[in-house]
Amino acid sequence: MSTVTVSERQERLARELVAQTPDPRFTAIGEETTVEVPAELGILLREVLRRVAEGGSLTLKSLPSELTTTVAAGELGVSRPTLVRMIRDGEIAAHKVGSHHRLKLADVLEFRRARLERQRAAFEELRQLEDQHGVE
Repeated sequence: MSTVTVSERQERLARELVAQTPDPRFTAIGEETTVEVPAELGILLREVLRRVAEGGSLTLKSLPSELTTTVAAGELGVSRPTLVRMIRDGEIAAHKVGSHHRLKLADVLEFRRARLERQRAAFEELRQLEDQHGVE
């Protein structure tokens, strides 16, 4: 894992680029060749730009395509025993390698995304209820 501190200038440039072109295409320019960056990598670069535009620092972390329960629990922000219960209850997919559970990175990331979306929806519903009842 590596953390990069974003300078004020980099943040400003990223904010300007994101504001001007919400869906930019990227080109890699070398000394002898110029290559259009594939769309899948463009998505990653756009996300990095968006995060840089928000300010602060940026942490990049690489994860294998198959995770142990310890690593997956860390990514989900739950304890390992809680994750094992979630696997047992069928809340998240896993498979066995010997006697140990393994989870696909894509499944863990999708589970985290869906959980965050449910939390946002619940928060929005709560805000609407407060607005309806004049709670401040």
